[in-house]
Amino acid sequence: MRVIAGKYKSRPLKTVKSNLTRPTTDRNMFNIIGPYFDGGVVLDLFAGSGGLGIEALSRGCKELYSVDKQYAAFKVIKENFELLKLETAHVFKLDYRKALEKFANMSLKFDLVILDPPYGKNMVPDIFAYLLEHDMLQNEAIIVVEELKEVTFPEYQKLNLLKKYQYGITALNIFKYGVG
Repeated sequence: MRVIAGKYKSRPLKTVKSNLTRPTTDRNMFNIIGPYFDGGVVLDLFAGSGGLGIEALSRGCKELYSVDKQYAAFKVIKENFELLKLETAHVFKLDYRKALEKFANMSLKFDLVILDPPYGKNMVPDIFAYLLEHDMLQNEAIIVVEELKEVTFPEYQKLNLLKKYQYGITALNIFKYGVG
């Protein structure tokens, strides 16, 4: 696996050798979301090898918070950050709920949130609710969710589904947060 574009283009990344972590099926999602995001602080909540968050940094985001609860994934993310000498990237070995709580306590606000949770576990509504309730999104923040294509999400005030791209059994859902 390699970084696709930007500052770290073509740099190789390590991958997780585990059946507990699923590789994201569309690492070219940045070609899709490019028109919707422009730098800022990124949260990659089910980070796996960290490739999507690293891609965001490579394409101009200023700070990255990567989270995965699996030790193998945490270790690979850390190694990838060290390999690329990423000074504004942070990795946490935490359950997503504990990570959200930690970041809320740090008063973090995100411009881009990447969610690639285990499919079909209905985790996304809980995450959306927490982010909104704790004011963790910058105005015009983008949330990208990869999930099974038949999954639909509840409607939330100020959170709008911009696009849904289906491919195979999955879909890439792009949401935008707006307060005005």
